[in-house]
Amino acid sequence: MAASCVRAGRFVICSRVCRWQVLAPQPGSRFYGHGRGLPEKLAGGLKVGSTALNFAFVLGGTLGLYHTLRHYLQQQHHQAEQQCPKSSCARLSLTLYQYKTCPFCSKVRAFLDFHSLPYEIVEVNPVLRKEIKFSGYRKVPILIGEDDEKVQINDSSVIISAVKSYLVSRHKNLTQVVSYYPEMKSKDEQGKEVAEYNNKYWVMLEDQDEKRYYPTKEARKEEMKWRKWVDDWLVHLISPNVYRTPREALESFHYIVQEGKFGTFEGFFAKYFGAVAMFFVSKRLKSRHNLHDDVRQDLYKAIDQWLAAVGEHRPFMGGNSPNLADLAVYGVLRVMEGLEAFDDMMVNTKIKPWYRRMEKDIQKRQEVEQ
Repeated sequence: MAASCVRAGRFVICSRVCRWQVLAPQPGSRFYGHGRGLPEKLAGGLKVGSTALNFAFVLGGTLGLYHTLRHYLQQQHHQAEQQCPKSSCARLSLTLYQYKTCPFCSKVRAFLDFHSLPYEIVEVNPVLRKEIKFSGYRKVPILIGEDDEKVQINDSSVIISAVKSYLVSRHKNLTQVVSYYPEMKSKDEQGKEVAEYNNKYWVMLEDQDEKRYYPTKEARKEEMKWRKWVDDWLVHLISPNVYRTPREALESFHYIVQEGKFGTFEGFFAKYFGAVAMFFVSKRLKSRHNLHDDVRQDLYKAIDQWLAAVGEHRPFMGGNSPNLADLAVYGVLRVMEGLEAFDDMMVNTKIKPWYRRMEKDIQKRQEVEQ
């Protein structure tokens, strides 16, 4: 993988030098005939003036070209840093263990694609999960990263924060960066042990880099707030909406089986028995999260909240370029593509322009890398 993930395009700048000419006096003019001294002096003066003007135009054009080129190269350098900010990413190897239809896995993929980071995908069988038997952490996504040494990163938000921190770090390898996100064990309401991670929404930046990535403290707080909102709220609206009715549940599991890693018997069992089970699970989730009977209304309301936070004055929450909150929202919503819930969302909310901008921005970055 190349050290830089953006190529500067070719361009040609043409400049035109304006030349002043002194016209010879015509017959009948007051400068024709006797008394040539004044016209000649005047012409000589104009020639000197035209030389100075020529020089001024050339100098001004050169300075303008210099500043234009400097601004262009600064923009290209900043875009390169956004995708692959340091040469050490050339030796970074990534493997993502996932379920393709998992919203948490989808937001990790959105992040990796946006930064043009090549990665291998291992699709995990959701029944046997033998692909992740090496790990004591039995959920997905799991990211295995290797630069100088191999390290396992769990939890989608930790993966995103840690890899982003690694990309912008000047001196630290991936293992050192991951140590900033320690695992904390606790028990949930049912007494089951769960893992949480400190600093999971925090990108570790050196002082001199903070202004470059977050022009204001509010920008950083805003990004963290909405990343947390995605994990605490938006992601919990997906299952109740895609399994809202028996028909939608069957449609969703048909897609899951088609895209996932199932054996023939496992696929048949998952499609029909899984659809029935998830239909009832979605009802329980609706009660747990205090959702409306018509869960579409909760989805639409969440979309309206997100769009209000982005506002009309900027294309993304990150400004002219998506930030980590943009990528998290996009990644979670993307798993509904092709399902009735996604189509309803596109028709009944104003999410479509923002969503299409996200698609185009990520696609453009992929095309540049190729």
